[in-house]
Amino acid sequence: MDSTATGTAPKKKAFQMPTVYTILFAIIAIIALLTWILPAGKYDYVTADTNQLIPAAEVLDYSGDERLLPVPGTFQELESSPQGLTDILMAPIQGFHRAVDVALFILVIGGYLGVIMKSGALDAGVAAVVNRFKGREQIMIPVLMILFGLGGSTYGMAEETVAFWALILPVMSAAGYDRMVTAGVILLGSGIGVLCSTVNPFATGIASGFAGIPMGDGIGLRVLMFLVLEGIAIAYVMRYAAKVKADKSASVLADIEFTDEFSRPVQAEEFTGRRKLTMGIFFLSFIIMIYSVMPLSSLGITALPELGWWFDELSTLFLTCSILVALVNSMPEGDFMKSFLEGAKDLIGVALVVAVARGIYVVMDNGMIIDSILSWAEGMISGLESNGLFAIVSYLVHIVLSFFIPSTSGLATVSMPLMGPLSDFAGVGRDIMITAYQSASGWINMFAPTAGHLVAGLALAKIPYDRYLKWVSPILVAVLVTTLVMLFIAA
Repeated sequence: MDSTATGTAPKKKAFQMPTVYTILFAIIAIIALLTWILPAGKYDYVTADTNQLIPAAEVLDYSGDERLLPVPGTFQELESSPQGLTDILMAPIQGFHRAVDVALFILVIGGYLGVIMKSGALDAGVAAVVNRFKGREQIMIPVLMILFGLGGSTYGMAEETVAFWALILPVMSAAGYDRMVTAGVILLGSGIGVLCSTVNPFATGIASGFAGIPMGDGIGLRVLMFLVLEGIAIAYVMRYAAKVKADKSASVLADIEFTDEFSRPVQAEEFTGRRKLTMGIFFLSFIIMIYSVMPLSSLGITALPELGWWFDELSTLFLTCSILVALVNSMPEGDFMKSFLEGAKDLIGVALVVAVARGIYVVMDNGMIIDSILSWAEGMISGLESNGLFAIVSYLVHIVLSFFIPSTSGLATVSMPLMGPLSDFAGVGRDIMITAYQSASGWINMFAPTAGHLVAGLALAKIPYDRYLKWVSPILVAVLVTTLVMLFIAA
């Protein structure tokens, strides 16, 4: 029977945002189409360390290890190399080959985090902090936000925060705060950390790899941003918490009746000696990572040896630490392998995103249109009057890109092969470009409904998304403006 005859209109299917894989494949197809339209060409290049000139016609044959820098104003057209359907389908495969060290590193650190979570040390450690400051929740707010921030800055702590909502909500409720305070502590604490990533392998690490610079370049600015922005976020949450405690009607959730499912604190596991040692190994692994990637010589530090580690060495570090954690916790070999593989499994999607995203670069490179796009962009940025304006434009461009490519690692893989050389033309360090990219991606993920950990946490606490958006908007504006100012000055 016709639905119109019964008076019922057919239901329209709601629009669903395609997955990041579909978006990236679509971009690959569009780029392949551009290879039929745009003229192929190359710049002359110089090697970063020895300043050796490589003419445009010889760039494709260069097989050295040094980073190549394009020479402004030297672009010349070459014979075109249009990419077809077979090239589109092969692009992600070739992309995986070119990014295999990054993909393997992602899987190893995923396995490491899986072993850490299996030990229960992280949950027990946060629970110990919560219990220690029971009755002094006003002090607990900055302590927890700093801890979550450090997690976000060093290893991209996001999904891991979901487990802590049930632990922190009862404590904050008992102290007279509303549920939004817990949301602020967890989401802003970790979110600012990710935004100001210092050695986050999924943001800083991947972007630095594709930009061809050490991960430690620009760490000073990122540490300063972390201190400033985390301080602003802490002040915002504490001010709101004090206002709600003094007047319950001041809560943005005042008109919503909640059940008492979080009235009783969750019993966390004991923070035993083994778990303390596990957390010691965990923190030490990231301290070693920071030291190993720091460009000490460029910072004028000569008393300590410069390790210059990269993905192979860092993968070995985290694999070794995984084994140490298993030994400390007397994990049976089967349990260790199961937890390691489960952790790696959680990040297979991230590794595949990197591979597919790298396929975009493969098509541009094989079609020889990367430099053609750079030549067009070179003309565009010549109108910018300062390096600071270029940094701001780069930040805003990455905000737009983040809407379409919400994956932090995917965005780095897509943007850095183009934006890195473009920053050379503008006279801005590639480390500034990386900071602009990860600040933009981190800012978007502090409120975007595509952020899984955010949606899951709000759903668990039964906080309506629109209320969270209303509450978080002022701090988002403050973070945006502060970031723009700091990027402008740093550039």
